[in-house]
Amino acid sequence: MKSNGKAVLTYGDGKSVDLPVYSGSIGPDVIDIRSLGQTGMFTYDPGFLATASCQSAITYIDGDAGLLYYRGYPIEQLAQNADFMEVCYLLLNGELPTASQRAAFESNIRSHTMVHDQLTNFFKGFRRDAHPMAVMVGVVGALSAFYHDALSITNAEHRAISATRLLAKVPTIAAMCYRYNTGLPFMYPRNDLSYAANFLYMMFATPCEEYVPNPVLVRAFDRILTLHADHEQNASTSTVRLAGSSGANPFACIAAGIAALWGPAHGGANEAVLKQLSEIGDVSQVGKYIARAKDKNDSFRLMGFGHRVYKNMDPRAGVMRQTCHEVLTELGLHDDPMFKLALELERIALEDDYFISKKLYPNVDFYSGIVLRALGIPVSMFTAVFALGRTVGWITQWNEMISDPEQKIGRPRQLYVGPPKRDWVPVNRRG
Repeated sequence: MKSNGKAVLTYGDGKSVDLPVYSGSIGPDVIDIRSLGQTGMFTYDPGFLATASCQSAITYIDGDAGLLYYRGYPIEQLAQNADFMEVCYLLLNGELPTASQRAAFESNIRSHTMVHDQLTNFFKGFRRDAHPMAVMVGVVGALSAFYHDALSITNAEHRAISATRLLAKVPTIAAMCYRYNTGLPFMYPRNDLSYAANFLYMMFATPCEEYVPNPVLVRAFDRILTLHADHEQNASTSTVRLAGSSGANPFACIAAGIAALWGPAHGGANEAVLKQLSEIGDVSQVGKYIARAKDKNDSFRLMGFGHRVYKNMDPRAGVMRQTCHEVLTELGLHDDPMFKLALELERIALEDDYFISKKLYPNVDFYSGIVLRALGIPVSMFTAVFALGRTVGWITQWNEMISDPEQKIGRPRQLYVGPPKRDWVPVNRRG
């Protein structure tokens, strides 16, 4: 962060305050408003749409240009050329690993994939039909009760151990949520499999027969994890940072992030896509729904199109589109009614002048929901898979926040609009 002059705020009767302006390595300048408190005023910014809550060296987004970088590397390059473990190392350490660094990192993760056996008892306290995200919040938060030997957040080594444990154990817990839901026995991790293949094994293998991962499907799932690994200061990441600013342990902070991700406006978007496809029902109905989407007097909107941040094509969507077609071809599902419907919507959105002019391109949620369904992952598990991919981003953001000398406990202000001071009145004089 470097100084780039100052902005002058004038208020009241000709009073003014100088506000420093800073530049990052790329992206827009920011106005440092910390000295604004000297005036007795503060800013009003619901949703923090124009507020930088921190400085970060992890992820960069340019929504207008459709760019997403992890540590400076374009997401398209990473998704095409790297696997999720390499991306995890990059996010956590800031640089791509050498061959020996990668081998040591992956070995370390594999050695922590098992969970404490007593943790399995937690699942018995939930109903069989409990939503997987409800179980994830509880079980991940409970990890601090089992792994409290390295919870000093001021100790860099402890933070690294906790990061490894979370990255290794969250897939195991997520798969256990699915198995518990379906009444299937837990499948413990296999350390001879890759990170993505191991998760699919724990989800779908049975003790009765050998499970052989399909490499096309494994690669597709690996890309989903990479594309969801981090996304700057979104709602769940900000929640992790806010919880962490109080000094809460990392397991509690990640559980808080999972809870925030559960919201349908955040992690549940790909689930909403499939629900809407079910509502449309058939290719013959597409025209009617497209017309509704174009009608400015109709509140209906197509799920999975456009993005709050990206005002251009979501850079993750192009990779996910390619992956989607690879999976449908591998499984012979192009004639499946649900997928035919999705592909027709995709065709219209990419060719229709209205969608193009409004920049309503299919986003990553549109394609990831289709891919996850094709992989056999139930809709109830979609957000849990999102949490699995995002865990490394949350850990990295949390660690960066703890290491930041400017870090303070989060304490947003408010614009109070309630009653001014008033005096208590005895009950017999009210009314």
